[in-house]
Amino acid sequence: MDFELNSEQQQLGDAIARWAERDYGFERRKAIIRSETGVSDESWQALAELGVMALPVPSDHGGFDGSAVDQMVVMQALGRALVVEPVFASALGTHCLARAGGQGALLEAVAAGTLVLACAFGERQARHELFNIEMRAVRDAGGFVLDGSKHGVLHGAQAGCLVVSARSSGQPRDTDGISLFVLPSDTPGVTLHDARSNDGMRIAAIDFSNVRVPASALLGAEGAGWPLLEATADHGLALLCAEALGVMEALFAATLDYLKTRQQFGVAIGRFQALQHRMADMFIQLEQARSMTLLAAVRAGSGDPVERRRILSAAKARVGEAMKFIGQQAVQLHGGMGVTNELPAAHLFKRLAAIELTLGDTDHHLRRFIAQPGMTDAAHY
Repeated sequence: MDFELNSEQQQLGDAIARWAERDYGFERRKAIIRSETGVSDESWQALAELGVMALPVPSDHGGFDGSAVDQMVVMQALGRALVVEPVFASALGTHCLARAGGQGALLEAVAAGTLVLACAFGERQARHELFNIEMRAVRDAGGFVLDGSKHGVLHGAQAGCLVVSARSSGQPRDTDGISLFVLPSDTPGVTLHDARSNDGMRIAAIDFSNVRVPASALLGAEGAGWPLLEATADHGLALLCAEALGVMEALFAATLDYLKTRQQFGVAIGRFQALQHRMADMFIQLEQARSMTLLAAVRAGSGDPVERRRILSAAKARVGEAMKFIGQQAVQLHGGMGVTNELPAAHLFKRLAAIELTLGDTDHHLRRFIAQPGMTDAAHY
């Protein structure tokens, strides 16, 4: 199998890297984080001009029909630069709308860079179980009424539209009875509580109080939204693994550069064999994560849900182990400077910690991997 990127993918990744080096340096990023909105409209438009927003949008709606591998290249480049704009959040919502169908006007706005999407899937009691939904959707004349709260919505306050999961029937933790909706974030009854997370991203808690939406806001069939929700989350796992790979590449490079310049006893500490061994171990972890990230991107669109779950959970778990090892080793090799905000290493480490908790941590995905058909029987051999 050919694992080489094609010329278009390489050119896109290189273009984003050049933009980040020129216009999105470390100091620029810190200034954006400290701003009132926590994101840069200028940077967002620059990425839109590069085709980042249009990449996952179907060609019928002004996009490029980008595959998960195409988006892997983008997220990897954005991860290296620690970009805080809502690319991941909007790409996740875009995938959900495109998969559901019937939302051409919104997708065209996304492709043009004029609309940001965010996915309000998580709830406080749910932790990593996206089917654990207490928010209710009740049929009303001509539409639905939404009541409940969502927790940990990445870039929820920066989005123009929200993709929301709610329960139209059944009990919490049932996979049946889940419905998905898309609605403007300024719909009456929607209250956004915006905050800055530890990694510099924006995250929101969102309250829905008697929020009325038309029937056209429903994505897919009423009460049958779990397959769409799960497939969207699995696609998000592939994107997260790609971003994590870019962050780990940047952290590895920063650590290697530090070992070459930091001196002790009159020589660069990188000449000490014990530290060289630790860098070699970090490199092995990085390459294993790279292989699993590529596998995740290739299989993210699998038509077999069991195979998709198995591969994506395996990738998130393996990348999670690599993130922990590389992050901890990098901080130790930097010494006390590794946890100060003056160096990129601390920011890179924080982003890895946040990715670990997004859409399920390592332990969650190990359990999900083991729960797939055939795994229990295989354990006896």
